[in-house]
Amino acid sequence: MDQQAPPASIVIIGSGLAGYTVIREIRKLDKSVPITLVTREPGYFYSKPMLSTALASNKEAEQLISGNSESMATQLDITILGGVDVSAIDTKAHTITTSQGILSYGKLVLGLGADQIRLPLQGNAAHQVMTVNDLEEYAEFRKVIHDKKQITILGAGLIGCEFANDLISKSFKVDVIDLAPQALGRLLPEAAALALQNKLSDGGVRWHFGTTVQSLDCEGDHLKITLANGNMIQSDVFLSAVGLKPRLALAKAAGIETALGIQVNRQLKTSAQNVYAIGDCAEVDGLVLPYVMPIMQAARALAPTLIGQETTLTYPAMPVMVKTPALPTIVSPPAKDSNGQWKINTVEGGIEARFESTDGQLLGFALLGTATAQRGALTKELPSILS
Repeated sequence: MDQQAPPASIVIIGSGLAGYTVIREIRKLDKSVPITLVTREPGYFYSKPMLSTALASNKEAEQLISGNSESMATQLDITILGGVDVSAIDTKAHTITTSQGILSYGKLVLGLGADQIRLPLQGNAAHQVMTVNDLEEYAEFRKVIHDKKQITILGAGLIGCEFANDLISKSFKVDVIDLAPQALGRLLPEAAALALQNKLSDGGVRWHFGTTVQSLDCEGDHLKITLANGNMIQSDVFLSAVGLKPRLALAKAAGIETALGIQVNRQLKTSAQNVYAIGDCAEVDGLVLPYVMPIMQAARALAPTLIGQETTLTYPAMPVMVKTPALPTIVSPPAKDSNGQWKINTVEGGIEARFESTDGQLLGFALLGTATAQRGALTKELPSILS
């Protein structure tokens, strides 16, 4: 394939929301700049956030695809190299090494995404741990659970809670395990977490907090899950949802600076000339925000920068919607170093939790149930994340 790209060409690695959103934003500004998308996936576009809600809407994996490789290439006037792995970046020669040969770039965008964290587990069934981080894994998960009844989820964070809600909507019995003392430990105050836990419990979720998995073993047709607190769970399927870790190996090997993520400045530039990063793999000013809204904001800033109109990324307050229909939840957590306290107001059919500074300024909120109607008004009161 060895290709010499024109100096103005843009090469994007990764066909997730970040990669495709950047391309759409570029095309709003420039219809003709050459763009090549390189992806280990087939090149289709689908909404990854829908993976944790697709059971309730009876969606098979292929029904989540909104555009195949051919239609995306035509619609956006780009070249898509699907099913292609990238093994190296040469930042001096401005080339990438792929499974189909060497490809030159004018500007390179790393939209590499993140992997599910996999904890090392003991037991003879440790190899049966499932994760759902892409369409292929979702398809496999659907196949495995179709005749099962009991599913155990490791992790009571955003993804774990969304999958728990999705599974109970289809009458699965669900156990959720987490070392934290509550669900959504990094996002919700205790009273709000308890309300969500109770609603999901009503639907069939059993919670196991303050403990983790000691071993995972086959016992006949079932899995025997031994917890660190000595309790045991019998299950059919074990789903790990303990969080994401940005994919850094490609950048590290190329000498690009990394920390939690691939480090970029407010123009999304990495430490290497003409190399940028966006999405779940990128760390902006110490922040790794693996949510939809930050990706959209970043894409809108990066697109003009890539065609020569340098733009600085700003992050307004961006509340996160937790897709738990049992108790709809919207949260905008305070910054890590915020001084203040949560104030809880129980309203009919919901909870309004406000995190306020000592002088009464709103720094964060959690809205559950009917209180989610306050989202717009309260978001206006919040400080920007990056101004």
